[in-house]
Amino acid sequence: MKNNTSYTIKRAQRFPVILIGEGLLTGAAGGLLVLLYRVALTYGGRWLGFILEYISGHPVRIFAWFLALLAMACIVGRLVKWEPMISGSGIPQVEGEVTGKFIQKWEKVLPAKFIGGFLCMFAGLSLGREGPSIQLGAMTGKGISRLFGREKTEERFLMTCGASAGLAAAFHAPLAGMMFALEEIHKGFSVSIMISVMTASVTSDYICSHIIGLDPVFRFTLKEALPQNYYWLLLLLGIICGAMGVFYNWAMLKIQDLYKKPKFLNETERLILAFMAAGILGLIMPSVLGSGHELIVTLTEGKMVLSLIILTFIVKFLFSAVSFGSGAPGGIFFPLLILGAMIGGGFAMIGVRLFGLDPIYINNFILLAMAGYFTAIVRAPITGIILLFEMSGSVSQLLSLSVVSVTAYIVATLLKSEPIYESLLDRILQNQGKKPVSTVKGSGQKVLDAFPIMNGSVLAKKRVQDINWPDNCLLVALERDGKELIPKGKTQLMTGDVLTVMTDERDAGYMHDKMEKLCYTSY
Repeated sequence: MKNNTSYTIKRAQRFPVILIGEGLLTGAAGGLLVLLYRVALTYGGRWLGFILEYISGHPVRIFAWFLALLAMACIVGRLVKWEPMISGSGIPQVEGEVTGKFIQKWEKVLPAKFIGGFLCMFAGLSLGREGPSIQLGAMTGKGISRLFGREKTEERFLMTCGASAGLAAAFHAPLAGMMFALEEIHKGFSVSIMISVMTASVTSDYICSHIIGLDPVFRFTLKEALPQNYYWLLLLLGIICGAMGVFYNWAMLKIQDLYKKPKFLNETERLILAFMAAGILGLIMPSVLGSGHELIVTLTEGKMVLSLIILTFIVKFLFSAVSFGSGAPGGIFFPLLILGAMIGGGFAMIGVRLFGLDPIYINNFILLAMAGYFTAIVRAPITGIILLFEMSGSVSQLLSLSVVSVTAYIVATLLKSEPIYESLLDRILQNQGKKPVSTVKGSGQKVLDAFPIMNGSVLAKKRVQDINWPDNCLLVALERDGKELIPKGKTQLMTGDVLTVMTDERDAGYMHDKMEKLCYTSY
């Protein structure tokens, strides 16, 4: 036991060097896998377009397509039963494992998520590629950890690196991939993890860019930066995005409840409903199928009038809820950006009519609303700002992006809406009937985690011996001003200190939540 503890601490001390190499390997492997997934989805979208054109006006062909949709729904249902962790986005699952709340089987998640996600997108469900890409990347990192026999602490770092690589490969957004992995998945910053995550993200993006090019995901032109005399409209747009984001979170959770209410519906039958809805919409309004990338092109090229924007938003919103609520393997990231674009386009067109807004700024508001809507829903404003300027290729909107995002964040917070991925993680734990993590049997491995003491923390200016530490955890190191100290009972903690805490694997989730409260809040 003593030797194992000593070895774990020594590995932690060498993390800055070790993790750079492991981040490079994880970024390369995760990037290649997600690139393959992205290419598969691209072909799936093309095939769907060919099929819808081929069956149009032919009842027999339409019937055959619906039979194919039924078969695909059954296959995805079997995959979800085989590995329940592939259901939904995948981001809450990664976040839950990184914080020690449950364990995924990477060797099952990888093939099941890849195949299930492809079939859902091929069928036209309104889902995104980012959630599966992040989960695929994270499970690649976990697989590398297991293949090389790494300790649990390193494994979680590699999962964070893989998540970063997955988002970078999915959206050609390396900075956003790094920031999302730290802000949403890992929920913490340190020099060692930041450098390794950045290495994974840049490696993944380089591989994808080398193969499929450097073009941004959203290709539309912003003719001019928004003048400051229009900034009052940004506050109004931020308020609308914040309120609409709160409604989005409520609706996504509500539709999950509605799906589960009828006791006679199992996993496969819920998926059949979503796949049949995709088949019907493919006949009457195919523009809302899939992630919705073509809607952005149509909107930004000025080919949509206000009434069509409103109709498309309503149908896309409802179809997204039906698709995601069914438990289908797929994300909400990209579809919510499309919905945000619709909000921005509609808002700008109304602004042209009522407030004399120059029409050349309509595309500016489309971009800004995407960031604001994302921030209100996910509650990750830095990621939203970076993601949108990377995906659009425009760096002239950072100030206006910040105004809209911060306003939306404040509105969503004041309306007491929980971030969507945290709500989804709570539901996964509830659905699994999870016991407190401290009672769950683990492998007996030791886990290290680092927590910075934030301004206003209850720990600041207190001695180590005077603090009521969580059960079954050991404070093993303290970093202050770049120097590592061995904490003693009389050591006084200060704001900015980074605490390294060790616990058993089975207690990791419990300890993580307790330490976050101690380090981040004052009560």
